[in-house]
Amino acid sequence: MSQPSLPRLGFIGAGRLARCLALSFSRAGYPVTAVASRTAASASRLASQIEYCAAFDDPQQVVDAADIVFLAVPDDSIGTSAHTLRFAADAASGPHGKALVHCSGASPVELLAPARDQGASIGGFHPLYLFSGDLADIDRIAGCSVTIEADGALKDALTALAVALRCHPLSIPAGGRMLYHAAAHYAASFALCSLAECVALWRTLGFAEDDALRALLPMLSGTIETARDKGLPNALAGPVSRGDTGVVEKQLALLEGLGGDHAALYGLLSRRAVGLAERGANPPAAIEAIAEAVEESLNRSLNQAAAGASVK
Repeated sequence: MSQPSLPRLGFIGAGRLARCLALSFSRAGYPVTAVASRTAASASRLASQIEYCAAFDDPQQVVDAADIVFLAVPDDSIGTSAHTLRFAADAASGPHGKALVHCSGASPVELLAPARDQGASIGGFHPLYLFSGDLADIDRIAGCSVTIEADGALKDALTALAVALRCHPLSIPAGGRMLYHAAAHYAASFALCSLAECVALWRTLGFAEDDALRALLPMLSGTIETARDKGLPNALAGPVSRGDTGVVEKQLALLEGLGGDHAALYGLLSRRAVGLAERGANPPAAIEAIAEAVEESLNRSLNQAAAGASVK
């Protein structure tokens, strides 16, 4: 049985994120009492895996059955959902009160203002994790961070929930979610985009995508482990970190010759690599020459792109 002192949790939405959080919270001893979804089958499927959890057709029934309601719906539906939910006049009373919390990284918590206007607490709870939908997520999420935006007792409750997931709670100021979420793409989607760029270039040499990924993924894993152990500047590898000005210049020239935006992308990332190298314990003596070569290539690439756009 769950501890009676813990808040009752409910979920509006039964997708990948909700499935992982609901099952994980239940495993940690929290009472997950209610689930609703756009389809009754999805809600029933999730609720059936949790003891004493009910599936509902109407999201309002989740509000009535839980203390903290997680709104795990697409960003475009957050505001609409918040406007349809009703909270009792005494929503702030009771041992835990009532709270509505969305799980978006990008949308402002202010979208939940209709609930706050009815006396409920509002907040954001965003796990920095790419959910697969598999049960393995429940174990894999451990060690990740959860970004929390809330005040007072709700902040304390959400922090405790993050710890129950064996995650690291992070606080974010109001109004900062869009920048936070945009930046996070560099460690997720954009890492995949970098791999895709490498695969595309290697294809011109005859490499199949499967062979390319087989070669690249262990290197990426090693880079991540080194960054974890030594920090970003000291994990940097490649010609910029070694001060190989000639290699950088030749690679930039080669990519410029390929056309498209290959050289611009390489140049912009190389600019960031120069910044990391400068922060390292022993910056290469040629770092200024490399920075100059990168900027010259970027100017050529960007001017060429601008000229092409004006012709169109």
